[in-house]
Amino acid sequence: MEVQKLPRTSKPSLSPTLAEIQKGVHDSQSDMISDYSSPVHHQVLELGHACSSIPPSNPFVLSFDNLTYGVKGGQKMSLSICGKDSSLDSSETGKKILLNDISEAAREGEITAVLGASGSGKSTLIDALADRIAKESLKGSVTLNGEVLESRLLKMISAYVMQDDLLFPMLTVEETLMFSAEFRLPRFLSKSKKKARVQALIDQLGLRNAANTVIGDEGHRGVSGGERRRVSIGIDIVHDPILLFLDEPTSGLDSTSAFMVVKVLQRIAQSGSIVIMSIHQPSYRLLTLLDRLIFLSHGQTVYAGSPGSLPEFFAEFGHPIPENENRTEFALDYIRDLEEIPGGTKTLVEFNKSWQAMKNAKNRFSNASKLSLRDTISVSISRGKLVSGAPNDLNSTSSPVLSFANPLWVEVMVIGKRSSLNAKRMPELFGIRLAAVLVTGIILATVYYHLDNSPRGVQERLGFFAFAISTTYYTCAESIPAFIQERYIFMRETAYNAYRRSSYVLAHSLISIPSLIVLSIAFATTTFWAVGLDGGFSGFCFYFFTIFCAFWAGSSFVTFLSGVVSHVMLSFTLVVAILSYFLLFSGFYISRDRIPPFWLWFHYMSLVKYPYEAALQNEFHSPTKCFVMGVQMFDNTPLAVMPLSMKLKMLKTISTRLGRNITSNTCAVTGTDILQQQGITQLSKWNCLWITIAWGFFFRILFYFALLLWSKNKRR
Repeated sequence: MEVQKLPRTSKPSLSPTLAEIQKGVHDSQSDMISDYSSPVHHQVLELGHACSSIPPSNPFVLSFDNLTYGVKGGQKMSLSICGKDSSLDSSETGKKILLNDISEAAREGEITAVLGASGSGKSTLIDALADRIAKESLKGSVTLNGEVLESRLLKMISAYVMQDDLLFPMLTVEETLMFSAEFRLPRFLSKSKKKARVQALIDQLGLRNAANTVIGDEGHRGVSGGERRRVSIGIDIVHDPILLFLDEPTSGLDSTSAFMVVKVLQRIAQSGSIVIMSIHQPSYRLLTLLDRLIFLSHGQTVYAGSPGSLPEFFAEFGHPIPENENRTEFALDYIRDLEEIPGGTKTLVEFNKSWQAMKNAKNRFSNASKLSLRDTISVSISRGKLVSGAPNDLNSTSSPVLSFANPLWVEVMVIGKRSSLNAKRMPELFGIRLAAVLVTGIILATVYYHLDNSPRGVQERLGFFAFAISTTYYTCAESIPAFIQERYIFMRETAYNAYRRSSYVLAHSLISIPSLIVLSIAFATTTFWAVGLDGGFSGFCFYFFTIFCAFWAGSSFVTFLSGVVSHVMLSFTLVVAILSYFLLFSGFYISRDRIPPFWLWFHYMSLVKYPYEAALQNEFHSPTKCFVMGVQMFDNTPLAVMPLSMKLKMLKTISTRLGRNITSNTCAVTGTDILQQQGITQLSKWNCLWITIAWGFFFRILFYFALLLWSKNKRR
């Protein structure tokens, strides 16, 4: 039974296309294109039109030859891949071969689907083509129109859609796509044109009815699974890339939703893109939308060709497909049966090679562009493709695309706006932090209510400051899940240069400041006057600034740690442990001059030390304020239980011995004396604050390098 291919009818686009949006922006393009041997007219290529009806004169062909990739036997994959990675063992190298000498090609206007059982190498092949495998580990070549694709250029002209839908839950569909447009579309496009592109994309994706619905998550109802998947595709194609890679876009969807997703991909391909996706087991309807199939088994190609050629292929191999059987199901089941017998799929792999040679598969690329890759991309841009970063002068000798579509400050504003909007719609997250700070402040205010200026009051003040400062750091640990949840969104967006990592770090830092100010005010006002701290209004202002600096340093430290450790529970464990060490060496439990020399370095690295010493200096700064007078010197000693008269007699005896008159009103210990007893003599209170602020900036810089080094979305 032959599968009848669905006719690809053209349908006029009701919304502006990329070419229409870009038209008139780059007048210099016409001069360049007129120089080509075959003149190319600036024809608007509507997204809904089939490429078969308007064939491009310079089609793109992505070729990959002899791709081979393996990992060491005990090595873990750096990226999560759907299913188990069954693989070939190489006895000579001790490696597991995940891709074994794969050669094929994909053409503009077509959907190429990679099929195979779990562990066959589908996702690995997609990653290899999308430059998500380190070059030193991948053998073979990937070319576009015969020219090797450099990583920088590939990022500009391609997009990769992950299997998981990584989206901000409280943004609507339209807002999600609009923020993606702000990132990927260049600054020279006006706001109205970007909105027009988003509206066109919503229609193209079939999301008009869900445009104003939030994405949703486990706690908030939002769009359906199929709609969420189409949004995930939309955010990566808003700039109309030339190459589109997708890792199992139909996984977890019902047949109707899966069909709609692939139908969208068909329209994207027909608009002038190369679409390559992995798929587990397409239904009969999905098969009618696919142009080429690549079947893999243990990293080797067992079939490559059109869906219509499958019956002929297996018939010539000696195992014809039954008339009423689904072709791909039969092929996958038969391949799985071969894998379970000695020799595996070796005979099928060899037959595929001979069959491909007999069919002279290379003839299908005879229409490949005769222009250079740079010129072909320039022509594609003139037709409306690849809006992101298209330069004003296409005649320049540089690459016809820029690294990033927008300057750094624009990226910072967009990231900050998006994060703020998402957080605004989830007030419970900040509300929990504020409630924790207020509850802690109220407890401290009631426990340490109106401390006096006695020796016990001094000890209680020391305990209050140590607990208060450490609490600010521990409270910051609550924000660990926030970045870890964003981590994979960040990795997806920066993998293809949606924005700079530095922009994310700056935006992340700036948007955290208002919330830290609110938390600092709440804690300072709750505790300062209730505890009876010294200094009046100026003392309160410095106390507030100290709390804010502690929050800033703690937030930066936690942010850095969450950038290094991606597991929530492990991050919590590390934060709690390290903060405990900081408190231990802060100078509260043991003064600086009593710390063993081999641990003294940790004392100066303690984040708690500097705001703690600043707060103590703010409280005990006065050399005239007395905290121990006369008989109070016997407090906190065994002599404290003696009657007052006996204490006075002892004072007279001490006065006689010392030759100095000591009465019950004589000041024995001032605030300065307390600071000296605590070993707080090296830094002023302002220097302590500047160091605390510097620690915050230091950890933000480390956070940037952590993103730079540990968030690379590549396999080794």
